[in-house]
Amino acid sequence: MTPLRISILAAVACVILLLIVFELIRRGRLREKYAILWLATGVVLLTLALWRDGLDTIAGWAGVSYPPAILFAVGALFVLAVLLHYSTVISKLADQNTRLAQKVAILEERLAQVNGRPLEDRRPEKPVARRE
Repeated sequence: MTPLRISILAAVACVILLLIVFELIRRGRLREKYAILWLATGVVLLTLALWRDGLDTIAGWAGVSYPPAILFAVGALFVLAVLLHYSTVISKLADQNTRLAQKVAILEERLAQVNGRPLEDRRPEKPVARRE
């Protein structure tokens, strides 16, 4: 049987995770579409932490002698899913940045041709101030 103290500690950790995710969404630091996996992770882990008999049953099916280890394994699987999702998002953004840089270079070349001067003779433009 899963010790009550571990179940309580895991449930508190899951609630803290969910509160942090909701706060990040509220402040606009985390977009909703990316928060779904984190919310799912928190809900599943909270359910497993509170449903002690279910955790013991799942541990029996998996052949794990220490049921709280299932919490760690499920959490690790969800974190891997989040990392894989973010890796695909980052890959897509990197490809978009490359295409955008190529289009900007083509537009700069065309602008230089329209103005009648070679691209090499242009003075560098002032950097645009970034808003944060």
